[in-house]
Amino acid sequence: MKFGVSTFITDQGIAPTALGRAVEERGLDSLFIAEHTHIPAERRSPYPGGGELPEMYYRTLDPFVALSAAAAVTERILLGTGVALVVQRDPIITAKEVASLDLVSGGRMIFGIGVGWNKEEMENHGTDPRTRGRLVDERLRAMRELWTEDKAEFHGEFVDFDPVHSWPKPVQRPHPPIYVGGGERAFPRVAAFGDAWLANSLPPGELGTAIARMRSVAGRDVPVTVYAVSGKPEIIEEYTHLDVERLLLYLPTRPEAETLAHLDRLAAAADRFR
Repeated sequence: MKFGVSTFITDQGIAPTALGRAVEERGLDSLFIAEHTHIPAERRSPYPGGGELPEMYYRTLDPFVALSAAAAVTERILLGTGVALVVQRDPIITAKEVASLDLVSGGRMIFGIGVGWNKEEMENHGTDPRTRGRLVDERLRAMRELWTEDKAEFHGEFVDFDPVHSWPKPVQRPHPPIYVGGGERAFPRVAAFGDAWLANSLPPGELGTAIARMRSVAGRDVPVTVYAVSGKPEIIEEYTHLDVERLLLYLPTRPEAETLAHLDRLAAAADRFR
């Protein structure tokens, strides 16, 4: 089993350069970071985790800028968005950002995507929450055209452009792996676009059945990465009995010294099962 880290990079926590180096030095294989462009001051959408929305959600760095900084000081770790909110992103700009990060990292980018939960946030980007699933699927199809065709065009319900040239192309061909986040409603999206399913904190007792359902919908053995996993060894051990490729151990957003100490504990726990 492979082990990486999932976290929020903010202006109050460890810098992305220091974090990238630390993850690589400890033998972990990947760094996935979350995205929120902003948090509306008056929010009706309930926080999925329950209770008050943690402060880190308000302060996230742009994931492509942060991961580019980490790419510049590392050589091996995979660099993933966990997740990029495609509902809030222009597909032509995002396709260029994905390809550019893949290029500057030497082909180490993973494009983790999701539809999001904060309806007011996506509405501020002009997205109707009722059609966000169709919007995400269409934008992903448009981005695939931009990554793979020298002269790309797309005509759909939400995305429409005549033939265009867009470079750079990704180093990884046909494009960086797409890790599809979400629950059961995302399984058709996994089937259509997913190089992996990014299961968000699903407990081991529920994950095995969910993997079987997901693969039944996909019609193939889609790899599974689990996001935001506790670093407790007894929890990790439960996941090792399932058909999971990678665990992303959750790293709280803290200043550098606290983060490095916590990262040491996560790496030591992972070492027990590698």
